[in-house]
Amino acid sequence: MFRPAALLLLAAWCTGALADPPPEPKVERKVSEDDQVRIEELRVRGETKKVTVKNKNSKAPDYEIVVNDAGRESAGGSGTGLSKSGSGTRVWQVFKF
Repeated sequence: MFRPAALLLLAAWCTGALADPPPEPKVERKVSEDDQVRIEELRVRGETKKVTVKNKNSKAPDYEIVVNDAGRESAGGSGTGLSKSGSGTRVWQVFKF
């Protein structure tokens, strides 16, 4: 005797609903640069996820901007030592392994 869940699975398989995997998200990598900095941006589904700023001529360290999600509060509230701006948080990598 079939159970209801098995019947639903069988019906979905017969109609082809299980045949197609979900589409991959659209991923874009954009690079902007001038004579002083190089800015690399990662976008997934049109939303900016990460921005990396690399200094070319100065001794200033490279840094990353962790972009705030619209529906969530950013990690690293007050007292964490992270610099916050309106659109994201600047993060410096201290050690490289």
